Amino acid sequence: MARHDDGVVTVGRSRIGTIFANTGGILFGLVMIFPVYWVLNTAFKPDSEVRSFTPTFWPQNPTLDNFRSALGEEHFLPSMLNGLVITAMAVAAALVVGFLAALAIARFAFYGRKAIILVVLAVQLVPFLALLIPLFLMLQGAKLTNTLVGVALVYLVLLLPYTVWTLRGFISGIPRELDEAAMIDGCTRAQVFWRIILPLTGPGLVATSVYGFIQAWNEFIIINTLNDPNHQNLMAWLLYNQTERGTAWGPLMAGAIITSIPVVVFFLIIQRNIATGLTAGAVKG
Repeated sequence: MARHDDGVVTVGRSRIGTIFANTGGILFGLVMIFPVYWVLNTAFKPDSEVRSFTPTFWPQNPTLDNFRSALGEEHFLPSMLNGLVITAMAVAAALVVGFLAALAIARFAFYGRKAIILVVLAVQLVPFLALLIPLFLMLQGAKLTNTLVGVALVYLVLLLPYTVWTLRGFISGIPRELDEAAMIDGCTRAQVFWRIILPLTGPGLVATSVYGFIQAWNEFIIINTLNDPNHQNLMAWLLYNQTERGTAWGPLMAGAIITSIPVVVFFLIIQRNIATGLTAGAVKG
């Protein structure tokens, strides 16, 4: 706290407190970024440097052999295509189903509405792995194991609670007066949905899709349990770099970098709408 000559009192950190806070923030940032740096460092090292007992913080003889090894592996490209297909199906289905469910909860009064909201919250508290064996038996009975559709359905169930809860907040933040004004002007309920609610919920759909994409793309345990190697994604493919003879660290790190590229590209495409989407539904809901 400091008092100025004009009598104004300001409250804030002292100079020493600011230095300590900035230093702590820099150290924390270095700790967080170091694993990413080490992955990049290892990906460009030849095998002899990777297995050396003396670690080096930059490649002495940079090479692209690890990337060639990863891209040339038999299951790499099919696994990437599988991951893209599964993620696209799961996210698209979650947005459609979740948006309609959120719209019903936020805009219509019906019996059991509050119970549904509580169920949506309660489902998120259940560890999804506890449902893995029942889901496997259900998919096996429906002959959907070792299929991309079966995994996409499981991911849909995984994404729906968050999607419904988040989009409900965005839709609740849209004043009902806009719906009423549009209907007075002659719009039907469907036209209100297409012309008012859907455009205004666009940023929320973008923010929710980012979460869904990351969750589905990075998932490993479910798809590794349900599908064989011919129907798995890149996260499961990374496991192939670990054999009985040891771990191929160079190709593993190169594969990890390649695996992260679709997420980065997706983020860059929709980054303009992310900030708006993250804050638009945060006040009312």
